[in-house]
Amino acid sequence: MDYERLWWDAGFRRVAGLDEAGRGAWAGPVVAAAVILPADQPDLLRRLAGVRDSKMLSPARREALLAVIRETALAWGVGLASAAEIDQIGIVPATRAALLRALARLSPAADVGSTIGCLRALGVEISLDGDRTVVTGRGPEGLSPPRSPLDCGNSGTTMRLLAGVLAGRPFTSVLVGDEALSRRPMRRIVEPLSRMGAEVSARDGNFPPLRIRGGRLRGISYELPVASAQVKSAVLLAGLQASGKTEVLEPAPSRDHTERMLAYLGAPIEVEGRRIRVRAGELRARPIAVPGDISSAAFLIAACAARPGCELIVQGVGVNPTRTGFLDVLREMGAEIWVLDVREENNEPVGDILVRGRELRAVEVGGGIVPRMIDELPLLFVLATQARGITVVRDAGELRFKESDRIAAMAENLKRLGAEVRELPDGMEIRGPCHLKGTRLQGFRDHRVVMACAVAGLYASGETVIEGAEWADISFPGFFRALEAIRRDR
Repeated sequence: MDYERLWWDAGFRRVAGLDEAGRGAWAGPVVAAAVILPADQPDLLRRLAGVRDSKMLSPARREALLAVIRETALAWGVGLASAAEIDQIGIVPATRAALLRALARLSPAADVGSTIGCLRALGVEISLDGDRTVVTGRGPEGLSPPRSPLDCGNSGTTMRLLAGVLAGRPFTSVLVGDEALSRRPMRRIVEPLSRMGAEVSARDGNFPPLRIRGGRLRGISYELPVASAQVKSAVLLAGLQASGKTEVLEPAPSRDHTERMLAYLGAPIEVEGRRIRVRAGELRARPIAVPGDISSAAFLIAACAARPGCELIVQGVGVNPTRTGFLDVLREMGAEIWVLDVREENNEPVGDILVRGRELRAVEVGGGIVPRMIDELPLLFVLATQARGITVVRDAGELRFKESDRIAAMAENLKRLGAEVRELPDGMEIRGPCHLKGTRLQGFRDHRVVMACAVAGLYASGETVIEGAEWADISFPGFFRALEAIRRDR
């Protein structure tokens, strides 16, 4: 996609793409590779006069021009960690492959680090080589009994996906996590994995640590009580090792990264609407380029969406339709959102997201769109404070069982900022627009609460201090540097 031509046609001043913007500071994929040239830079405009396309510039002239742009343009360039959930789904099936495959630009987020640490403890060889991570597949029989409990850190995805893998291995494993993960419900995976033949126990029948004695599994037909991609993934990964057919029926569509990944790696998987079936089978190693995480991109998009006159482009983001509910709701609220240059990479749609800030209006959110934006709902609560009218979010009770009770946490913090909110059993009611005033907020040891509150701080007057801000590194190292770049451009 020629962004210089695209933005010119859109009525903007000439734009030059910085293909490697931010790459040195962040280990994830390159994002927001655009620079808007201001009218008061005649020298820059003169250098670009008559240049219709960057390909018309010689390499030397282009580099010289980009050097000037980097120093003087009014712009920001931010780098995103790659999609943490895809990273983890991508690593786990590799333990069943007999060859090598590379995960390009694996996220440096702590959750992905937890997955790597657990797999290494199971005997999987994982090497980091620049922006490539190489996993040596050992096949289904190649995992070794761990010598100590497997520490999943803060990552529920790590614990639930590994539980599915370990359910079919003939040894005992113990999965532990930090304080927040130790409060998250696990009965939802204990039940189906036990029905398949694994011996799985949890503290009080519901909470970590998990103790798993794997063995011969049999396929089952399982109807999920709630739409949960993690539970679905655990059952499907166990199903790869089970005799017969394993079938999962979802009450509503949830993230389908696992299904796409397994199909890409050659698993015998069938998807018919909300019904997914898998049989035992070998996977083949293939290279995987991990796209930018839309849940990370959402925080930067939200920082721009309610600011009329703000423009931001986020490049190379996964736009899986099971994950883009937040973009749909932003459009309904009045923000201008475009997904450009959509292409497919390893069975996942990837695109570049252009957002232009506008005055927002209130919306009502509930039903089937909630699973498509469950991690972005704290951001919606924030933006609702800037939207005209009463925004109502329902059917989001799952938020109470994340790293924190995100409904209660966001209600408390928004009230501290001066917002008019009413906590509902399964959501929130927010009246806007309101003037937020900076104050001291609690991060609740939850990375998404921390980052949502940071975005709220951009819309508030005065100083906002967030206790426990370091928890943002769980999913988005470098988040505050990226947000600061946007703040400076206000």
